Amino acid sequence: MPPWQIGVFASVDAGLGVHLDVAKELGIPTVQVHSPHAETRTQAVADKFLAQCKAAGITITCVFGGFEGESYADIPTTTATVGLVPEATRAARAQEMKEISDFTKLLGCDAVGMHIGFVPSDRESASYKGLLEVTRDLLDHVAKNGQRLHLETGQETAEHLLEFIHDVQRQNLFINFDPANMILYGTGNPIETLKKIGHLVRSVHCKDAKWAAEAKRGAEWGSEVALGEGDVGMETYLRTLKEIGYTGPLTIEREIAHDRERQRRDIGTAAALLQRLRAQIL
Repeated sequence: MPPWQIGVFASVDAGLGVHLDVAKELGIPTVQVHSPHAETRTQAVADKFLAQCKAAGITITCVFGGFEGESYADIPTTTATVGLVPEATRAARAQEMKEISDFTKLLGCDAVGMHIGFVPSDRESASYKGLLEVTRDLLDHVAKNGQRLHLETGQETAEHLLEFIHDVQRQNLFINFDPANMILYGTGNPIETLKKIGHLVRSVHCKDAKWAAEAKRGAEWGSEVALGEGDVGMETYLRTLKEIGYTGPLTIEREIAHDRERQRRDIGTAAALLQRLRAQIL
């Protein structure tokens, strides 16, 4: 695959991301996809979706897992509900991620992705050690399917994310870098973070955001905006991706799932921006 192919975040059936026909209309050649609900993680659904992708000239590059009960209503709610961190749902969600890995294999894709949640800050705590154990078990399953697991950035600082990946001690754990999430969560400058963790980045999102007021960063959300209209700095972002040697897809994520016309407009504008910058930088 040529470097920096344009991509979008799409969905098999779970309602998140861009509609596949919008990607086809815009000539987008790659997609990351949100995994379907449990009852439709079947060979028949995989075959149908693969046929749709083939007809549209689209390659699947990563399949993301998500869970019932997750809420991004505000940062405290996100902390309490997202990923494998909440202990009450940890075992069930780890099992579901294994099933998502199996479905990803049916799609012929070698990468699964997820938000693991807000990793506990105390590396000696029982919760942290339990999270390490369940993550290792998941990664061993993912490895048997010939896959990598990409953790999406946002909830942790660069330093704590690197500590966690080091402590997990598995060779198939990498990063899906989302620069806007660093701004939305208030966890660090995205460009500085990318330079620190770039050796582990295997997929990226192209998404933009504006910081919350300085006094409220980390306590209240920043705001997501159309690509090129926020505080990431897309040219600097792409130049930094080149600097770290990243050659994978540039996957546009725009969370406006139910407005098809706005999807087409915003994704089309974002793709044009990335194509222009790619021509300048590569």
